[in-house]
Amino acid sequence: MRKKLAALTIALGLFVMQALPAFACGALIAPNGSVRLARATTLVAWHDGVERYLTSFSYQGNFSNLGWIVPLPAVPLKIEEGGAWTLQRLALETHPVRFAFGAENAAVPAATAVVLQQVKIEALNITVIKGSGQEVLNWAASNNFFLNTETKNHLLAYAKGSPIFLAAKYDTSAAKARGLFQGDGTPILITMRAAHIWVPLEVLAIEGQQVQADLYLLTDQPVYTTDFAAMVGQSSVGSKIPGAAGFVVSFQEQLTPTLYHDLSTDRNMSWVRSDGWLTYLNLDAPEPAVTYDLGVSSSGVIRLAPYGTPPMAVVDGQSSQQSPAWVPRLPLGAPQVLLAVIILLSIGGGVFWIVRGKRRARVRAHV
Repeated sequence: MRKKLAALTIALGLFVMQALPAFACGALIAPNGSVRLARATTLVAWHDGVERYLTSFSYQGNFSNLGWIVPLPAVPLKIEEGGAWTLQRLALETHPVRFAFGAENAAVPAATAVVLQQVKIEALNITVIKGSGQEVLNWAASNNFFLNTETKNHLLAYAKGSPIFLAAKYDTSAAKARGLFQGDGTPILITMRAAHIWVPLEVLAIEGQQVQADLYLLTDQPVYTTDFAAMVGQSSVGSKIPGAAGFVVSFQEQLTPTLYHDLSTDRNMSWVRSDGWLTYLNLDAPEPAVTYDLGVSSSGVIRLAPYGTPPMAVVDGQSSQQSPAWVPRLPLGAPQVLLAVIILLSIGGGVFWIVRGKRRARVRAHV
């Protein structure tokens, strides 16, 4: 066991050192209004009506006041320190991509918005607020969050869908006292009740910047890009998300015993299930193209909807637009291949009986 833990520690250590430059920035707001975003990385897990959102805050620069605001689908049940190595371990499992969790775009709370929760995690002061769009804007202004016109408009749009927001601010003096340096992340784990997975993606779209993000989903079943793929069990690995340029399913597997052990033994991560499915999605698209948020339906199909859509309405009335890739693309050995074969045989059988019927009709006509 010691050898295994030592090997894992060394591997993660090497990975973090390689990935450190990518942690350089993260959609954080400084008093002068600078908002910068590197590659954002998030794990979103859902089981039995509970969504867990694991992300890491990082900062760069000699600023005395840094903040971050993101919309939430519901009031958190709990906000706590996240896993120390979970995001790095997921990156090692899927692909050695440049890794770093930034944060999501800046946005907004209000003078009359209601403060629901306040938590301090390491050098990060977190506040959960509830209010209308204007109330959130007022709260943000009174709490020294810099809000440009674009940010204000986005916050107002998100507030129409959900009145709940999470605002985070770095205590940079405390960070330095704790030995945290530029690029160091503070992982936090947010637990909420939600009917399905919801991930705000439009908040990553900062004007003039390429949107780059790594999104990990941990679910009870495989995740698919289309209704047809879900029906026949077709693997979505390598498939693009319909209607989302540069958004691709890059990896998927049921948790292996080793990965389950590594994730579930991390700090505050004992809730990870051994029978869960891990899906890795990669987003690399120009800012104007990312105008949507993401949901996952009960059948495991990814849905997109314009940002500002109420979180739990993202999957309603949405359907896949991608034409069926059809059965030959199904991975051999998939349990649902039998269903696809039955469908093909049914179609072939129908054609056979139609042709046979026509031949018999012609024979009778000659008689």
